[in-house]
Amino acid sequence: MGILPSLKIKNLVIPHCIIQGGMGAGVSGTRLVREVSYHGGLGTLSSAGMRDLLSLRNNKPYTTYEAVREEIEIAMTGGLRAAINIMRILDESYDETVQAAVDAKVSAIIFGAGLPKQVPDSDDTAYILMASSARTLRIMLNRWRRRPDAVIVEGPRAGGHLGFKFEDIEKPEFALENLLPEILELAGKNGNIPVIAAGGIYTHEDIERFLSLGVSGVQIATRFLATWESDATDEFKRQIVAATENDIKVINGSPCDFPFRILTSSPMYLTKRAPKCRMGYVLGKDENGHYTVCKAAPNNPHHEDYFCICDGLRAAIGMAPNEPAMYTVGTNAFRVDRIRSVAELMKELVGN
Repeated sequence: MGILPSLKIKNLVIPHCIIQGGMGAGVSGTRLVREVSYHGGLGTLSSAGMRDLLSLRNNKPYTTYEAVREEIEIAMTGGLRAAINIMRILDESYDETVQAAVDAKVSAIIFGAGLPKQVPDSDDTAYILMASSARTLRIMLNRWRRRPDAVIVEGPRAGGHLGFKFEDIEKPEFALENLLPEILELAGKNGNIPVIAAGGIYTHEDIERFLSLGVSGVQIATRFLATWESDATDEFKRQIVAATENDIKVINGSPCDFPFRILTSSPMYLTKRAPKCRMGYVLGKDENGHYTVCKAAPNNPHHEDYFCICDGLRAAIGMAPNEPAMYTVGTNAFRVDRIRSVAELMKELVGN
């Protein structure tokens, strides 16, 4: 068992080839991100709902630009590295978030949940695409005017929203190990783009196994969710430690229209209260071009098929105390037997 190698993406060098996955809304805040980066990984903020979370926490109004820039600058204080995960489906805040991140000279932007728009040129920021298949990566390579600096291949064992059809999640051909060969070949033919594996990676041995398959690094989220430094509530963390394999389930119902993996002990899952869409993080445009459409809003005739995911995720970090929480986790969450510090976890994952 050896010490993990470094990971170079554009001008960014990560001492140990571990990226902490961005967890929204607000689970991966500045405290977690700084600890991960301090101990040799790359910490990743989640941009989802950042404007409202900072406005509530600091008791003053923020624009999306102000909130994103402030959080990045805090995360990077003292010369630390930081990434930010930006979901393409969060269309209303997307452009402002990208511009703020680039202006703050964030180390990397990780683009997920849809094909990203064009982005500003930057010498300081690495652009990392998330893909769930070689087909997706090929489309991105054809549509973007630039070659991505890296690509994260997230398999169906990941937590939160999944980039697969519900009926494909358990099929062997969509297992991460089986997705990688074609993507590695495609990345190699397009300038040797670094490939990072994600979804269901839990131990140092898992990391070494995927490195042996040809990837340059890994992304891990659930294990960092179960640390003292994550912003998940104490109750959320208690539910992770108590969970069995049967307590983890993939469901539909997010207004993002992606399946997502949760703990069945989630109060929002248990109560399934009627959506009301108060926050509007995933609003789409109406016929007049205004951001008013949410599938979980009462004016949608099929709204009862959806959860109000914004409130559920905010409640999972204690920022919506009167709302039922939604606990999103990865496949291996049942293996967590206690909450660890980031320092202890990184030492274990790196192989020290």
